[in-house]
Amino acid sequence: MKLSATLLLLFSAGASAAVPSLDDENWEDMTAGKTVFVKFFAPWCGHCKSMASDWEKLSDEWAGNAVGLVAEVDCTMDDTEDICEENNIEGFPTIKFGDPTALEDYEGQRDYDAMAAFAKENLKPVCSPKNLDACNDEKKGIIEKYQAMTVEDLDAAIDGVEKQIEDADNKRDEEVEKLQETYERLMEEHDVTTKRLKVENNIGLMKAVKATLAETKDEL
Repeated sequence: MKLSATLLLLFSAGASAAVPSLDDENWEDMTAGKTVFVKFFAPWCGHCKSMASDWEKLSDEWAGNAVGLVAEVDCTMDDTEDICEENNIEGFPTIKFGDPTALEDYEGQRDYDAMAAFAKENLKPVCSPKNLDACNDEKKGIIEKYQAMTVEDLDAAIDGVEKQIEDADNKRDEEVEKLQETYERLMEEHDVTTKRLKVENNIGLMKAVKATLAETKDEL
């Protein structure tokens, strides 16, 4: 008998049967109208295995919730390739949250208490084009402004912001590289200076004489 994709996901190594498993086919239906907390994982990942029980416990607490969904995606499966690629998953586990169409990175601790507190604070209705009831007047105005733009104009605007972010990242990397070079130069200068001072002042002999004098004093 051929098992369905959902059953295969549930029984795959590293996945918890109690945690909703998302794939390319069911993603839209299962996340519709939800604010999500999603773990992207691989069955062989040690860190994924170590947090599996905490994630299952958290998912159980949110099961059936009208607003929040705690789920997981096995990025080693053929039918999750699109989701994992669209969300730029490069390492495991990667945890994301928020609007399913615009997930944000979760950067908190990965123990149960921290994740449960985060879920309680953040798995609430979020403002989005599909959930205008959660938007204040300012956000509604911004959405209306974007909805009046063409897809091409939105692409250009998004590309512009992402280019600025990329430039900021590059500038940071350049400055960090400069700091690294400065650090290495200072360490080298420090080593040269300390070695010179030790040699010029015969600090080794000074310490040896001091030790001898101390021994002589003790004998007296």
